[in-house]
Amino acid sequence: MIPDLSWVLNDVLSVTGARHAILVSADGLLMERSSEIGRDEAERHAAAMSSMQSLSRAVAGFVEGGRGVWKETLMGYDGGWIFLSAAGNGAYLAVSTALDVDMELMSIRMQQQVQAMGRALSTQPRQSAGAEA
Repeated sequence: MIPDLSWVLNDVLSVTGARHAILVSADGLLMERSSEIGRDEAERHAAAMSSMQSLSRAVAGFVEGGRGVWKETLMGYDGGWIFLSAAGNGAYLAVSTALDVDMELMSIRMQQQVQAMGRALSTQPRQSAGAEA
């Protein structure tokens, strides 16, 4: 069972200009969503964010002569920004914002929340429901 992580989303949404936030597992499953976004929309975006983190990780070698490690992706659009950040082992935090958001503050707030969550956000390995041998 995934713990209630809504406090993470509430904190990042306190930044002026933040619109929506979702927590995503590496396999694209929605772990948590902010109340301003519907479940269907959040699930669709969770799958896309999983693909975006995968692509971002694949090109990390473009940084520092092949030694780069992906931490965060910033995507710009006509109507705003998407911040996508690693948030533990196999988990990612994505936030949609307005164009005029304080980008530095948003990035710092996300990193603070990721650090505060620590192990709570790490995707736990699936356990077998079978009987002991």
